[in-house]
Amino acid sequence: MPRVKLFATLVEIANKREVVIEDAKTAREVLDKLKGLYGPSFEKELEHGMIFLVNGRDITHLQGLDTPVGKDDVISLFPPIGGG
Repeated sequence: MPRVKLFATLVEIANKREVVIEDAKTAREVLDKLKGLYGPSFEKELEHGMIFLVNGRDITHLQGLDTPVGKDDVISLFPPIGGG
């Protein structure tokens, strides 16, 4: 079961830094399960974009939301970083 590490505002919404997701085979399925667990606040945060890493690799350089995830994978989710 992949472990999902959450950062910044996603930690505040989930009230935890790490979540284990069962029965997810792709990055998209992981996101769908997280949305189901944490509701509209989590989904709204994701609308602003995100950095989604599987074992330290950005899924935009892999297969996007169709990137496969396995039971031993570590996923890291970061909301976009603003600044000025």
